[in-house]
Amino acid sequence: MARNKYDVDETLESKFDFAQLKRLFSYVGPYRGTLVFVIVIMLLSSALGMLLPKFMTKVLDEYIPNEDMHGIVVISCVTLAIIVFNALMVAIKIKLMSEVGQGIIHRLRTDLFDQLQRLPFSYYDSRPHGKIQVRLVNYVNSLSDLLSNGLVNTVTDLCSLIFIVCFMLSMNVKLTLYCLLGLPVLYTLVFVIKRKQRKAWQLQSNKQSNLNAFIAESINGVRVTQAFVREDHNTGIFNRLSGDYRKAWMRAIRYNFLLSPVIDTISVFTSAAIYFIGVSWIANEIGAVTVGILVAFSSYIGRFWQPINTLASFYNSMLTAISYLERIFETIDEPVNIKDAPDAGVMPPIKGKVEFRNVEFSYEEGVKILDNINFTAQVGQTFAIVGPTGAGKTTIVNLLSRFYNVDSGAILVDGVDISKVTIHSLRTQMGVMMQDSFIFSGTIMDNIRYGNMEATDEQVIEAAKAVCAHDFIMAMEEGYQTPVNERGTRLSQGQRQLISFARALLADPKILILDEATSSIDTETELLLQQGLARLLAGRTSFIIAHRLSTIKNADCIMYIDKGQIIEKGNHTELLDRKGEYYNLYMSQYAFLEQE
Repeated sequence: MARNKYDVDETLESKFDFAQLKRLFSYVGPYRGTLVFVIVIMLLSSALGMLLPKFMTKVLDEYIPNEDMHGIVVISCVTLAIIVFNALMVAIKIKLMSEVGQGIIHRLRTDLFDQLQRLPFSYYDSRPHGKIQVRLVNYVNSLSDLLSNGLVNTVTDLCSLIFIVCFMLSMNVKLTLYCLLGLPVLYTLVFVIKRKQRKAWQLQSNKQSNLNAFIAESINGVRVTQAFVREDHNTGIFNRLSGDYRKAWMRAIRYNFLLSPVIDTISVFTSAAIYFIGVSWIANEIGAVTVGILVAFSSYIGRFWQPINTLASFYNSMLTAISYLERIFETIDEPVNIKDAPDAGVMPPIKGKVEFRNVEFSYEEGVKILDNINFTAQVGQTFAIVGPTGAGKTTIVNLLSRFYNVDSGAILVDGVDISKVTIHSLRTQMGVMMQDSFIFSGTIMDNIRYGNMEATDEQVIEAAKAVCAHDFIMAMEEGYQTPVNERGTRLSQGQRQLISFARALLADPKILILDEATSSIDTETELLLQQGLARLLAGRTSFIIAHRLSTIKNADCIMYIDKGQIIEKGNHTELLDRKGEYYNLYMSQYAFLEQE
């Protein structure tokens, strides 16, 4: 079912898609005014900076030969003013563009996280969670420099190039043409390596994703790793994945760093050629070339290749960004199959009647998990679902919660097809407790109140007392204010489930689903819990999935599910009298308990 594991690369996109960048820059809209302002001040700064070589020409060709100290002082003061002004403009640009870049990153990350909140369970079932996390954190962070500086620098550097060429042409056309001879060489190199460079960054992002997926899996499973003494083996896997990432990174960086030395080399050769030609022309009095013009030209040559170098860096950043954007927008574009219908209404206050009509479902096409399921649970009834592993028990309650859509048939609550109402209005009136009771970082009070954020402390404590959680909570060092870490690892599995019971009771759902919710509670706690469980189930329609049949003996109806079908249905006594599959299951557990 999973699309890939931590050691399987994701698919590479074959085409260089500039539409990804266009889509990224659509996030720039709210900051258009700031961008225009920054571009204007940077263009002004660039234009003023272009005057400095002109000043040098005037000083060398006029003021020094004529011993004009007044002119030299004036030029020096104007030059100092331009330098200070340009430094101030750069500081303003850095501040404003940092705010713009981080604002865009915030919007992009919010859109991505919002999408992840809405994606169905099937999306998370099909890929390692570490590969999802790396998109939200690492990939988005990698776009920061591109957005903070890339766009403005590109515009200003392009304009600076135009300014420089215009100034150079105004001084000497032939020398300008000699200076431009290096551009075809640079263009040829970019054209040759761009495809390889892009694939290298795509491969690097895949290897980073694989490494992140394995790290996330290893952290979540560290207890199992240590229990089975797998540390050395896992370190070997980590070293292999990390080595693959290092090789991919070095290969991509090699292409990145190829441009800059080439540009520097072309710049050096161009400068040397200009000096050689200029000096020859001055010596032979060819053309209107003076020492001042030659010095100014050498300065412009450095300025000419500097923005080209910056543009090359932006080009490298753009290639890197596209490899990340492909993954980010792939996630944002992932279809949300479990969503409100266009004409969905609000679910009326639920009373609790639940009906499955000819329901069929499959996770993968052609492999049925549920086949023609039909039953009706009346208001306030408790339905228990039992059967072998993989029979489809959890799938039934997942469909009732609309975590998945049925392939065919219908599920009705109080006569209303749940596919015709909004998911929010349905789920807010339902409560789901699973075997792996998730505990969030925070206090015990926070975790119980998660089921009803409006509840008072007294209501939280009352709910905990009802499910027999109060005593062990008060025995902890800070009682209800005791901090617990992520997943509640300092609590026993039974304690986590009791907290989840209190959370569900506090939410006061009209339909309650308990998916193996009592499987990790010891026998003594289970006996104490029976009274609290009876209170939890009172007045609401409940569905209990359980392997421990002692917890469901009092259910109004017990359904035995196997191979996606209801094999038997009735109460505990009726099913025992039939001596069918439920009877065999019950007797096998009873015999096991007798042996115990």
